[in-house]
Amino acid sequence: MANSTHTPAERAHRTIHAGGEWLAASSGATREILDPADAVAFAVVAEGDEKDTDLAVAAARRAFDAGDWPHTPVAERAALLRRVAGLLVRDRETLGLLESRDAGKTVEEGRVDIDCVADAFRYFADLVAGEAPGRVVDAGSPEVHSVVVHEPVGVCAMITPWNYPLLQASWKIAPALAAGNTFVIKPSEITPMTTIALIDLLVEAGLPTGVANIVTGPGHTVGARLAEHPDVDLVSFTGGLTSGVKVAQAAAVTVKKVALELGGKNPNVVFADACATEEGFDTAVDQALNAAFMHSGQVCSAGGRLIVEESVRERFVAELARRAERIRLGRGTEEGVECGPLVSAQQRAKTEDYVASALAEGAELRCGGKRPEPSPQRPESGYFYEPTVLDHCHREMRVVREEVFGPVLTVETFRTEDEAVALANDTEYGLAGAVWTADAGRARRVAGRLRHGTVWINDFHPYLPQAEWGGFGKSGVGRELGPAGLAEYRESKHVYQNLAPKPVRWFSG
Repeated sequence: MANSTHTPAERAHRTIHAGGEWLAASSGATREILDPADAVAFAVVAEGDEKDTDLAVAAARRAFDAGDWPHTPVAERAALLRRVAGLLVRDRETLGLLESRDAGKTVEEGRVDIDCVADAFRYFADLVAGEAPGRVVDAGSPEVHSVVVHEPVGVCAMITPWNYPLLQASWKIAPALAAGNTFVIKPSEITPMTTIALIDLLVEAGLPTGVANIVTGPGHTVGARLAEHPDVDLVSFTGGLTSGVKVAQAAAVTVKKVALELGGKNPNVVFADACATEEGFDTAVDQALNAAFMHSGQVCSAGGRLIVEESVRERFVAELARRAERIRLGRGTEEGVECGPLVSAQQRAKTEDYVASALAEGAELRCGGKRPEPSPQRPESGYFYEPTVLDHCHREMRVVREEVFGPVLTVETFRTEDEAVALANDTEYGLAGAVWTADAGRARRVAGRLRHGTVWINDFHPYLPQAEWGGFGKSGVGRELGPAGLAEYRESKHVYQNLAPKPVRWFSG
């Protein structure tokens, strides 16, 4: 990476960036960042608090109110985003490895994440550069010029999760910058490293001082202060439901704009006709594995609920379990590893609790359900857990209702199309879902009836930067990606110009 004398590792605990300077926490507090594959610390970051947050918000406020970035021509803002994309491509290997060590995912997953981050920066650069300068509104008179224009919201607070640190940051930072905002970002306290690195790349690309700010620290101090801060105009949060509700409540006091992405409990509906051929059966099984166990199930859109037609259930689940047992667990940086550890000891304990409760409630364990035997690729100190398939599940079980965020797949069955739709929609969440069928008419019918923000037909997990990402129900409010993602970071202004003003004489005098 460029400017290696200022990399996060060499800066040690100076990981708060405010007003163009890298700073230690005002309290002097630090936090060790652990590699979840062996629980060994590989970095130290500043543990910021409310005082550090106020400093960063003040810098962002100055840069917005008195700086040039909000007024920078759109073409120049787009050019900067494209330069950032180029730097991400340049540093792909370094960043992919860092993402693997930080979050536990495989290096290949880390590389793909960096590719997607670069795509997001390019997409929003192209989107904002290709827009018309305003929308003309017909006022019904040739003497009036009326237009709706877009302006940046102002200072944006961004709170991102631990599972896709840099990808989730890019979904917020790229549109915010494209729209002309300044920002303060708080990455997860356990996976902050690639977001810190991204701030360096933004500076290298030429972003003006004070536009990009970061505070590393916990949610109950830094995140809470960002949500309530009177000088923050918008808060964008991705994470758990409980924390998201607190963010919304804190933001309501100052009536700031709020965008929330709060996870999901996502159904993967498989009809028997999708499995009528050997190729179709193999594809559906393979994608069910992908849906449930990518990144050890630590994905908000994970297809953790398999809802399969009863006539093919036994064959489907038996093959699914057989293949799940063969998934190669290990350190994400090791060659041939297909699935890494969970992100923390706490997350593994949570997963173990869900599995125990499911078994107590009558689920049948088809595979997994325990920590794997240690090996050179799987240190005993790492947070590994075997891919787990739980059969004969029902909606009253906690493991079916609540978001596990671990490598756990539950199996439910149906007999009719109506039953399949009812099961898939029987959730407080509504983020994503999928339907597998060889019947094109059924595919469209079921997709149209599913109450989820994204519905895949005969696929699982792909996303497009130009589409919109968001959910129904308790999956949150607001949208990321696509034109709606850019709109989240803008305000609309109606400019009405009377070209020939005349007295109206409403009042005497």
